[in-house]
Amino acid sequence: MAKKEEAPNMVERFAEFKELKNIDKTTMISVLEESFRNVLAKMFGTDENLDVIMNPDKGDVQIFQNLQVVPDGEVEDPYRQISLTDARADDDPEVEIGEEHTKEIIFANFGRRAILNLRQTLQSKILDLQKDALYNKFKDLEGELVSGEVYQTWSKETLLMDVEKNELHLPKSESIPGDFFRKGETVRAVILKVDNTNNNPRIYVSRTSEAFLRRLFELEVPEIHDGLINIRAVARIPGERAKIAVESYDDRIDPVGACVGVKGSRIHGIVRELRNENIDVINYTSNPSLLIQRALSPARVSSIRLDEDEKKAEVFLRPEEVSLAIGKGGLNIKLASMLTGYVIDVYRDTEEAFEEDIYLDEFKDEIDSWVIEALKNMGCVTAKGVLGTPREVLIEKADLEESTVDQVIEVLKAEFED
Repeated sequence: MAKKEEAPNMVERFAEFKELKNIDKTTMISVLEESFRNVLAKMFGTDENLDVIMNPDKGDVQIFQNLQVVPDGEVEDPYRQISLTDARADDDPEVEIGEEHTKEIIFANFGRRAILNLRQTLQSKILDLQKDALYNKFKDLEGELVSGEVYQTWSKETLLMDVEKNELHLPKSESIPGDFFRKGETVRAVILKVDNTNNNPRIYVSRTSEAFLRRLFELEVPEIHDGLINIRAVARIPGERAKIAVESYDDRIDPVGACVGVKGSRIHGIVRELRNENIDVINYTSNPSLLIQRALSPARVSSIRLDEDEKKAEVFLRPEEVSLAIGKGGLNIKLASMLTGYVIDVYRDTEEAFEEDIYLDEFKDEIDSWVIEALKNMGCVTAKGVLGTPREVLIEKADLEESTVDQVIEVLKAEFED
């Protein structure tokens, strides 16, 4: 009677756990068998001569002990041997000495203590399995967006609970300045890392990492989610300001416009999520000079001198543009450096140098736009910047025909001669 009550009960309990924790059938059978074997090995001294057959579909377990048949009176190890008389009496009348006799073991007959040991062993293995599954699941999700309900807030961290009641730890250092959470409020973050000290998984999330900004854009901008627009670089000073460089794989799509949305509809939701963090979206380019110019927006750069080996850039601006390039508290130039990977130094050109200088964009009626862009890409933004650059350098770096460069120089010189 005990066999039909206790052993199937263990299988049913494990089956319930399997449904809750998404444990596959193969793992379920393996853990059950290992639990039985561990308990039996303690009882018999070994499990080498035992066959444990799991039937989870039927809800039962069969255990067989393989014993060597020896002459009567010569049994030295009752857990490995059986006398000839006992073997023949145990429904094996034709067995001979030296052969193997298989005997079924009714586990429940060993009493309450054995069943209690089995249950404790099984619970311990289930707990280990649960921890391993939790660690592996969230380890694979590092950098991904997750939502959790605020369960409790302390001075150094906030505890969130996801829909499966897993604990997510949001340290104060990973919270955006200005974050204030109420109990029961839903909070979004990215999975920062998963520690597994002493086989005790602990999941940390972040709202200050660059990955959080990336995931929010993927969520709000379908073109990014679909792979039509790629986020090439992100720089953040959490709660203050951020810059993001994007490029489109489809010439028909304006990446900046798509990210901002009509009247800012797409980016406004992200800004609110980031506690009004100001976000600049710029077009990415592989040309470092042009990328630096765009990263320093809204300042208009006059010229740039690059040291690509040292990753340094000397940027020259009109006096009135310097404060815009640096930004409030130095945020603009700091973010531009983070975004481009260049150490940027800003220099103020004298007023005299700019008295008669003109931005190239003013010559669009006389010079083709694509030519102007080519010159700007190499760091020549003003007329004097072009005229001060050797002709052969303009031809090589701007990748323009000699006749085109000569025509540009002629147009620009004529402006100053007039």
